[in-house]
Amino acid sequence: MSNAYTSPIPIKRTNLGHALASEWTKIKSVRSTVWTLSIFLILVIGIGLLAVANTQSDDYQDVPFTVPAFFGLMLGQICLITLGVLVTSSEYGTGMIRTTFTASPQRHRVLAAKALIFFAIAFVASAGSILLVGLMASGAHSGPEAGDIAWGGTVVKGGLYVSLLGVLALAVGSMLRHSAGAITTMLGVVLVPAILPGFLGIWESTQKLGEKMGDYNAINSLAAIFQIDGPDSSTGSSQLVLLIVITAAAVVGAFALLEKRDV
Repeated sequence: MSNAYTSPIPIKRTNLGHALASEWTKIKSVRSTVWTLSIFLILVIGIGLLAVANTQSDDYQDVPFTVPAFFGLMLGQICLITLGVLVTSSEYGTGMIRTTFTASPQRHRVLAAKALIFFAIAFVASAGSILLVGLMASGAHSGPEAGDIAWGGTVVKGGLYVSLLGVLALAVGSMLRHSAGAITTMLGVVLVPAILPGFLGIWESTQKLGEKMGDYNAINSLAAIFQIDGPDSSTGSSQLVLLIVITAAAVVGAFALLEKRDV
């Protein structure tokens, strides 16, 4: 009577923690992450500190100390969008996604891990850079001439907004599976709503649509978060909620398509 074979190698059931560890290893070991995050930090911190050096204390009477970071974020958000796309689409381009799904057949777990790891990295980088610029501005210009506007919320909201844009790009990259196509699509999402209101305002029937589009495009949303128009202006909460809804819908669509398609 033969005995059943028992492997001497301990077998553990895979879980989300293993997928997170795998995605963290992949995202930190590729050059695209280092380059895009480095450029992002240079833009936000570099332009921010340049603005700090060229402003006076009375320039902060009606705006928070983090407002210099806004100028760098207008460009830096493109870096996070690009990185978000590459996190998913690059594996499809190289064919490595087959190896990933062979090692982890539960595809939804892989995509969830990618989104969580990317969001954590993007939020730490963006919120950290905004905080640094705010600290430098408050240290250089704090005094009776500067205003006393709370700026902690701009750190969280600003970091959250650009990070969610990156997650939206990640979901678009997963759905399109093509880096150039996904990046172009996301650039359209960011740039077209900023340009189109100027044309929609020409006709009376489309003026209201143009105004709403102008209020909720990425650049004006960040401007609202950083209270560019003063402490009594919108704080960008409605714009942030809209982006959360759009990003959630895109992520749900990415999960749905992931299970229906072949690799």
